[in-house]
Amino acid sequence: MKVSVAEARNKFTKLLHAAENGERVTICRHGKPVADIVPTQEKEAPKFGTLKGEVVIHDPNWWKPQNDIEAWLRGDV
Repeated sequence: MKVSVAEARNKFTKLLHAAENGERVTICRHGKPVADIVPTQEKEAPKFGTLKGEVVIHDPNWWKPQNDIEAWLRGDV
């Protein structure tokens, strides 16, 4: 649906309802599109454990303190 800026101002609530129902609303100024009102794509918050199997730790001793920090920074360890 395309509407003018004036029509969008006067019918904003109606346009929001249209977007909530999945319709894309394009607001035009002098016949040229300037903005769209589109339905929001809600994203669920990540749940605990969703990265299980995605994160790989290559060093089995990752938790041990590094004694030689300089060698570790160089990548020698």
